[in-house]
Amino acid sequence: MSMGKLAIARIRSLRNYARSILAATLILLGSAAAYGADSYNAGQLTMSTVVIGVATYSNMVVTVGSIVSGPTGSATYYNVIVTVAGLVSIGGVAGVDTDRGTELTIPYVKVLGGSLYTNVVISGASVVNVAGGMPALLVDIYDASTGQLTIPAVVDQQNGRIYTNVLANVGTLVSVGPAGYVLTVSALNPGLVTAGHLSTATAMLIPANGYTGIVSPSCGAINGGSSVPDCSFNPSQVTINNFDAKPSALTVSTTGNTPGGPYTFNVTASDSNNLAPSNGPQAMRLTAMAVIQHVVIIFQENRTTDDLFHDPVLISRGADIASSGLNSTGQTIPLTPINLGTTGPNPQNYDLSHANGAFVKMYDGGKMDGANLIPCSPAANCPPLAHPNPQYHYVIPSDVAPYFAMAEQYTFGDRMFQTNEGPSFPAHQFIFGGTSAPTATSPLFAAENPIFDNTEAVGCIAPVNNTVTMIDASGSEANQAPQYPCFEHATLSDLLDTKGLTWRYYAPSAGSIWTAPDAIEHICEQQTVNGVLTCLGTIWTNNVSIPQTKVLTDIANGQLAQVSWIIPTGSDSDHAKANDGSGPSWVASIVNAIGNSAYWSNTAIIITWDDWGGWYDHVAPKVVNDGLSWGSGYTYGFRVPLIVMSPYARAAYISHTTHDFGSILKYIETTFGLPSLGYADASADDDLADCFDLTQKPLTYQTIPSPLKATYFLNDKRPTTPPDDD
Repeated sequence: MSMGKLAIARIRSLRNYARSILAATLILLGSAAAYGADSYNAGQLTMSTVVIGVATYSNMVVTVGSIVSGPTGSATYYNVIVTVAGLVSIGGVAGVDTDRGTELTIPYVKVLGGSLYTNVVISGASVVNVAGGMPALLVDIYDASTGQLTIPAVVDQQNGRIYTNVLANVGTLVSVGPAGYVLTVSALNPGLVTAGHLSTATAMLIPANGYTGIVSPSCGAINGGSSVPDCSFNPSQVTINNFDAKPSALTVSTTGNTPGGPYTFNVTASDSNNLAPSNGPQAMRLTAMAVIQHVVIIFQENRTTDDLFHDPVLISRGADIASSGLNSTGQTIPLTPINLGTTGPNPQNYDLSHANGAFVKMYDGGKMDGANLIPCSPAANCPPLAHPNPQYHYVIPSDVAPYFAMAEQYTFGDRMFQTNEGPSFPAHQFIFGGTSAPTATSPLFAAENPIFDNTEAVGCIAPVNNTVTMIDASGSEANQAPQYPCFEHATLSDLLDTKGLTWRYYAPSAGSIWTAPDAIEHICEQQTVNGVLTCLGTIWTNNVSIPQTKVLTDIANGQLAQVSWIIPTGSDSDHAKANDGSGPSWVASIVNAIGNSAYWSNTAIIITWDDWGGWYDHVAPKVVNDGLSWGSGYTYGFRVPLIVMSPYARAAYISHTTHDFGSILKYIETTFGLPSLGYADASADDDLADCFDLTQKPLTYQTIPSPLKATYFLNDKRPTTPPDDD
C-alpha cells in the first residue's frame, strides 16, 4: 500500500462516526432541508439554503443527475441525486469533517499561512502526514489551471485533527474573507400579541473566520407614535469567539396603550469597533391587537334603517335599504322624503305608535305589510287630513348629513334589530340590563311605556298607582296584571362594579322612561324627600349624571368612564314630533369631543336607536314565539340603524351580521372580561366582532361636520322636552 493510500485509509478510520456527508456525488433523501427560493435551469439546481447534519450551506449550485419525484421548478425536490458544482458560503456554522474513500470534506480549512476556506471538497487527496509534524510547505498553493490545491496544514476546527501537505483536486475554492460575525433572529412568538403582552425571539450571534469579540444586539426605531412596542435583549452583550455561536433572548414588550396594527423593525448589532453583522440587519414583524378601554353607547330615538339612512353611498356599498314598501292591501308604496324635525318644507309634525300592538300589525306574521295600520297622531296632521302614507317616509339626507358622514367612514350595520317588540321604556331596560323583566326569574317582560302623562316620574320614583303592562311568553298582554315599574335584577352596571370598572349613565332627568337606572331598585334606592320619591342610592349618586351634557365636560376634563350610556333630550332625540332636527349635531358633538381627544385611541363608540318608532322597514326580524326560549313572546323587534366608530372599526364597512341590543352588552362583556348577565347578551347571535379589526392600523379621526357645535348644547337655553308617552 502506497503512502498516499495508507494515509487515506488512516483518515477513513478516524472518520467512521461522521454525521454529515458532502461529496462529489450528493444524495438528498429527504433528510436535508431546503429553505428559500430554489431555482432549476437546464439541468442545474441552485438551492438557497441546505442543512446537512449540523452544517448549513448557502447558494449551493448542483448539477442534477436524476430527479426521482417532485415537480421541477418548485421549492421541494424528493430523492434528488446531484453532483456538487460549488459552494458559495456556509454562513459561519461549524460542521464535521468527513471522509468517503478518496473524498475529504473539511468544514473549515485553516491554512497555517493565513488563508481560510469553508467546506472545501477535495478528491483524489494525497496526505503526506497525519496527526501533526512539520509541514513541508508554509503556504497553501492553488493551481487554477489544474484545480489542484496543496495545503501545508489543514486544521479541523471541530476536533483539532491536523493534516499536513494535503494535495487535493478542487473544483471550486471559495475564500471566506475577513473575520466577522453573522446575526440571525428567529420569528417572534407569538407573531400576534394583544396590547399589554410580550413576544419573544432568539438572536444568534455566529462568529466567522475566527472572529472574537463582544457584540451588543439592538433594535432599530419602531415607528407608530407613543406607546409603540419596545425591544430588550438578555444578555445585552454577548461574547463570541472562533466558531462558538451564542444566543441572546429578544423580548418585545407592549403596553395596554400600544396601538394595534403591524410593526416592522430591524434587529442589528455592533461590537466595540462598531463592526456590524456581515449579513446586515434582520427585519422583524409583529402585529399588535389593540385593547379597547372605553365603550360609549349613544342611544337615540325611534327610527328604522329604511327611514333614517336613505344614503346613496351606503346603498352603493351594498347596504340593504329599501325605497318602497308593501301595505296591507298589497300595494307598493314609495318611500317619500320628510324632514327629520318639526321644521322644514315637509316637517314631521306627527307621531306613530310603537307599542307592541303596532309591532304585531306591521310584522303581520313576517309579511312586513302592515305599517299602514299603525296609528298616527294628532289627527289634524294625519290621514285623511294630512300626510298620506305617514309611515312610508325617509328622512331628507341633508337633515342627517352628520349621520351619513359617520356611517360612510366607519361601520354601518344593516342587520341591527331592537331586542324588544315595543317602545322606549322596555328598550332602555334592555340596553342597560339585557331585559325588561321585573325580576331575574320572572317569565314576564315589561312590554309598554308606563301609564303616565309626562308630568309624573316613572320607575322606582313613580306614583304608587303608576303601572306598566306585562307580556308573557305567548305574546299576550292580557293574561297578567300590570305591575309597578320598579324592578330588581342585575344589570350590566353590576358586572362592571364587581370588577371595579367605571360607568356613567348620562340623562336629562331622573324619572324618565329613557333613564333606565331609575327603574332598578338597588340602584335607585328611592326615598321620600319633601313628599317626593327621589333616587338617593349610592350607586345612583355615583354613576347617574344629570344633565346629559356633562358627558362633554367629562371628556374635556379627562373623566370619561370605561362604559357610558348617553341619552338625549326630546329635542335632540330624533323622535318624531318631539325633535327639532338637532339630533345629528348632538351626536356629532359627542363623537367629535372623543375623536379630538386622547380617548379616541382606545374608545369604541356605538350609536343606535331604541326602537323603530312606527316607521316602515322591509326586513322581517327573527321573532321568538315558541313559548319556551328566552325572550319568547317579545323578541326580536324591527331594524334600527347601527353605527360603530373607533380607530379599530372597519372603515367604510357594511355589516350584514345580525345584531341586537344584547350584542352590545356581549361586546362590553367580551371587551372587559365580564361574565354574562344571562339575558339578551346570552341570546345574542354575536358580540359585534365583525365590526372591528383590532389589528388594523388605527384610523385617524376626522371631525364630523355638523350645523351645531358642542358649545350650543353646553349653553342650551331650550326648555327640556319630555320623551314620548305612547
